[in-house]
Amino acid sequence: MGNVQLLKNPKHRKLLVSAGFSWLFDAMDVGIISFIVAALTAEWKLSPQQVGVLTSMNSIGMVIGAAAAGFLADRYGRKTILLWTLLLFSAASGLSALAGSFAVLCVLRFITGIGLGGELPVASTLVSETMPVKDRGRAVVLLESFWAGGWIVAALIAYFVIPKYGWQMAFVIGALPAFYALYLRRAIEDSPRYKEQRNKRIKISLREKIASIWAPQYRRTTVMLWILWFTVVFSYYGMFLWLPTIMGLKGFSMIKSFEYVLIMTIAQLPGYFTAAYFIEKFGRKFVLVIYLILTAVSAAWFGSAESAGMLIAAGICLSFFNLGAWGGLYAYSPELYPTSVRSSGVGLATSIGRIGGVIAPLLVGTLVGNNVSISMIFGMFFAVILIGAFAVLFLGIETKGKELTD
Repeated sequence: MGNVQLLKNPKHRKLLVSAGFSWLFDAMDVGIISFIVAALTAEWKLSPQQVGVLTSMNSIGMVIGAAAAGFLADRYGRKTILLWTLLLFSAASGLSALAGSFAVLCVLRFITGIGLGGELPVASTLVSETMPVKDRGRAVVLLESFWAGGWIVAALIAYFVIPKYGWQMAFVIGALPAFYALYLRRAIEDSPRYKEQRNKRIKISLREKIASIWAPQYRRTTVMLWILWFTVVFSYYGMFLWLPTIMGLKGFSMIKSFEYVLIMTIAQLPGYFTAAYFIEKFGRKFVLVIYLILTAVSAAWFGSAESAGMLIAAGICLSFFNLGAWGGLYAYSPELYPTSVRSSGVGLATSIGRIGGVIAPLLVGTLVGNNVSISMIFGMFFAVILIGAFAVLFLGIETKGKELTD
């Protein structure tokens, strides 16, 4: 996290790190389910379709959480909603350890998803609104880099805890972030932009917010952003939540699969840091288009790879470029709307994306259950990711160096 030192203001650094750890805990919870599913497949004899349903329950909750938290954050403040979403997903994750049936676990993962989906767009909006224009894009990408830290923690828990203590202990660890909310309550403040808007007592109804997002001056941007979010989330959750299981399908043991996925996950960090550098040097569109195209190529390579060496190499490239693109996505999204509807606009786009996160794991489960080859499945992801890249290329506007609008 050495790039955090590029932020000269101590308050900005504190906000970035404080919000970053909440982001890390979110990623840890999302990541750990992919490893738990691999363990439950053996213990509960889950079918591929059931694996798809379980991994999708998080995303169904995230659809609701992202949209609701976006609207609530515009009304009650970024900080308040950030704290409540953190508490919600932590409590539901801890209770998941007590699940004795597939149905109960699905319900608890749905509730967890509401908190997970709500926390992310609110945290990115808070950081984006607080940072000076010259640091804004880099700061949000660095915030996103904590996601890699969360996945690394999840992979370490999977490797060292699940085989020895069982999947329930992994969920218990997932409840610990609730205590972090006590620290956040004192450590962070709402953004100056939001406070100014609140002090003016400007209140916009839900209908007016949606109308604003689809007003003529934002219509093209909203179409682009919804396509981008859907394609990125669809491909990410379809590929990464299935990675440990796919490694098993390719003939590797559970322990070896977890080890390989851990190696791939570590590659996310340099992906973020290079994106953080390029996003202020060459712009948001450059990072998103280039990193998404290279993600698509890596997906096709991973799907056709057979040897362990080729799988790891392709997986490293997939992690590097896909998570770099995620950093660009979170930096770009809050810059496209005015303060009064910023959280709502980002929340709705995120929510549309989460629909892709619901569909993809279910679709992969169905395709695997019908004996469709892994290369064909990843060929589908290749095509979907390119659609997102071309949407940014032809419909997106460049926001590098521009002040946020009020």
